[in-house]
Amino acid sequence: QVRLVESGGGLVQPGGSLRLSCAASGSIFVINTMGWYRQAPGKQRELVAFVTSGDNTNYVDSVKGRFTISRDNAKNTVYLQMNSLKPEDTAVYLCNADVQVRRWGGDTYNYWGQGTQVTVSS
Repeated sequence: QVRLVESGGGLVQPGGSLRLSCAASGSIFVINTMGWYRQAPGKQRELVAFVTSGDNTNYVDSVKGRFTISRDNAKNTVYLQMNSLKPEDTAVYLCNADVQVRRWGGDTYNYWGQGTQVTVSS
């Protein structure tokens, strides 16, 4: 069993910064791609950024230059550094990961965290 737990959300002013963390725990052999999604009320879930096991990163256009995704494989943790935050960044941010579990055969499964609220408002 694998669990993803997000942290670091909160209320910030426009132009402020916030760093989100997502820690994976459980029967993990290796984590492949890790990413962050966000979903605001009335809007479709959106992929914000992801990072591969080879540290290749991708971002949605609206956050390029402002957000940075990174990972610490020793801690099974992915981070999202968010700078120059805008009100439109307000959403529940959800962690997602493809995890190869510790069992013979090495099946890979996709897991979701429960989300952390980010609110950007003055």
